Amino acid sequence: MSVESEPLAAATPVDMMTPVRKPPAVLSTPQSQQDDDYNLADAYRALSTPAVASFVLGVLSILALLDWWLALIPIAGVTLGIMALRNIRKQPQEYTGRGVAIAGIALGILFCVGGFGRLTYNYATEVPDGYQRVDYSLLQPQPDDPPISIPPEARALDGKKVFIKGYVYPGMKKDGIMQFLLVRDNGTCCFGGNPKITDRIQVSLSEGKGITYSQGLFKIAGTFHITPPRDAVDAKGIVFYHLDEAILP
Repeated sequence: MSVESEPLAAATPVDMMTPVRKPPAVLSTPQSQQDDDYNLADAYRALSTPAVASFVLGVLSILALLDWWLALIPIAGVTLGIMALRNIRKQPQEYTGRGVAIAGIALGILFCVGGFGRLTYNYATEVPDGYQRVDYSLLQPQPDDPPISIPPEARALDGKKVFIKGYVYPGMKKDGIMQFLLVRDNGTCCFGGNPKITDRIQVSLSEGKGITYSQGLFKIAGTFHITPPRDAVDAKGIVFYHLDEAILP
């Protein structure tokens, strides 16, 4: 038994003339552009403000080599650096600047340790042999005594070689000064008027070309004397504390 296949229908003229419709083209964004847009939006992180502050303070920490209280600068820098590292570790998607913070911490520690060592060495070696370190607190009267009375601690220094730090009270001369008042501080309370009687020591240099006036701290060594009140140089009033045969160590 044979199966006869049906003949294929002939294409009609209408079918031949009907255009084949293609699906609309879909415009796609290149993959590289997609990746770039993703990275720019996802990779941006703010530079940590404490990290920047730590680095700036780390650079300024070199000032800690000059005075004890300036050690506050590196201490603050190290503290801010540690804060920055903690913030960056907790929010790594938000903040960057780990290297900046580490640099600030390193500079702060370096200058803090260096300043402490330098100042400690200077303090231990600045007093000449045979001299005793003193300060202005030993020259002040007791709270219940008259303001120009001489305390026992000061009388005990009479005739002894002492070393003391202070500031030169400004006078008429600026160079080659052989005799001057050494005062306790150079604040406006002092240089705006007359320093207290017990805050002034009249210094007579033993030799040399004298000193040049400056507002910096002076280190003076000499023989301490207490005399009857005399007129003070470069200031109104009297003086009874003297430092004779003085030198600048």
